[in-house]
Amino acid sequence: MLVLAVVALIVPLAVSLRDRVDAEVRLEARTEAEAVASRAVSVIDPPKAVRLKSLASTAAFAVSGRVVIVDRRGRILADSDESAQIGSSFANRPEIAAALDGQVSQARRYSTTLSSEILATAVPVYTGSKPGGAVRVTQSVSAVDAAIRRAWLGLALIGALVIVLGLIAGAVIARRITKPIVRLDEAARRVAEGDLTAAAKVEGSTEQRALAVSFNTMTERLSLLLGAQREFVADASHQLRTPLAGMRLRLEEARAQSNDPDQREELDAAIAEVDRLALIVNELLELSQAGEGKPPLAVTDSLAALQGALERWSAAAAQAGCELQLGATQELQFACHRSDVDRMLDAVIENALAYAPGAPLLLGASGGALQVADRGPGLGDEAGDLLFERFRRGDAGRSGPPGTGLGLSIVRELARRWGGDVEIQNRLGGGTEVTISLPLASGEVLPALSNSPTRLEP
Repeated sequence: MLVLAVVALIVPLAVSLRDRVDAEVRLEARTEAEAVASRAVSVIDPPKAVRLKSLASTAAFAVSGRVVIVDRRGRILADSDESAQIGSSFANRPEIAAALDGQVSQARRYSTTLSSEILATAVPVYTGSKPGGAVRVTQSVSAVDAAIRRAWLGLALIGALVIVLGLIAGAVIARRITKPIVRLDEAARRVAEGDLTAAAKVEGSTEQRALAVSFNTMTERLSLLLGAQREFVADASHQLRTPLAGMRLRLEEARAQSNDPDQREELDAAIAEVDRLALIVNELLELSQAGEGKPPLAVTDSLAALQGALERWSAAAAQAGCELQLGATQELQFACHRSDVDRMLDAVIENALAYAPGAPLLLGASGGALQVADRGPGLGDEAGDLLFERFRRGDAGRSGPPGTGLGLSIVRELARRWGGDVEIQNRLGGGTEVTISLPLASGEVLPALSNSPTRLEP
């Protein structure tokens, strides 16, 4: 509201200032042109060059512009510009043509001669019933526009200062008013995380106190209802397991004693339905236990993740002629999901097998990171960070096997999701090494990724 109020005041003021300055400039130019025209009546026909030149020079100094006096044919009789050629025709100028036609002309237009925008004012010089010439005053409007811009900038600074001061005052007031709401929000977050015992402090205005009381009443009833629901589902699930197990045993016994193929087929279908019902009961039991609390953060063992990658990719590596090995590996516990670690390793290993076929491939873990190294052609002249851009495949990718160019981008996004990062660089002796840095479950601060050529040696 403060911003809208300031804008609503300053914008009309700025527009009014611009219009007022423009009107003053136009009025000054027209007044000066009419004054020169009135003095030039007696000296324009026949033309007195000295007097006309004096009139043009004096008026040009007064308006800080150029003054031209022409005869009835539009030829220059006097010009404040010393470089102008007396006798040249200005009849093609629109304002001169209008003035010679008996009209007062005033317009802003772009001058190709001056390569800037000008305000041209032309008035007729009457020597009888018809114009015997015309006076034109031209002024550059760049200075006027600059002055208007400076005034606008001043108004904008004043408005910004008012807004900043108002926002500071508003923030202080809002903090005092919204403090009870913030505490209520914290209680709501605890409830959303599964803590139904959380209660809001009853404080603040009458409306805020009523809201806190209603919130506490809601959480109490919700806790009772959810507790009753969980107990019902758990009891029902436990009670149904025994008869379902007994029913399945009876059906299996009946099937074993039956020699009728049709009857055995029906009994098989019945057993399948019992199994499906048992699965539903188990899922209901798991559902009744949902929301008991926030699950603990997943922990991934580095050795288990690397061994899993070896098992998944051994066949593919053998087919590509690569020797997949497990190098020096520390027992590290990463604070992230195993599925994301597997996906990162799969993407890096797949790249290595595609771009370094027949070369040894080494996996390892040390220093809070996973490493995948190969003895392929290396990165060439490509910078490592550029390879993580989406759809960028580098020199080897453009001439090598087909791909999307998204593999390394996905690896980096997955690593950064958990607060880690990825680095790719050349190895000493040839090849590349990809280092996936991940946070440790112990909460230790990870060292920054170094720029050493390699940290994993076969």
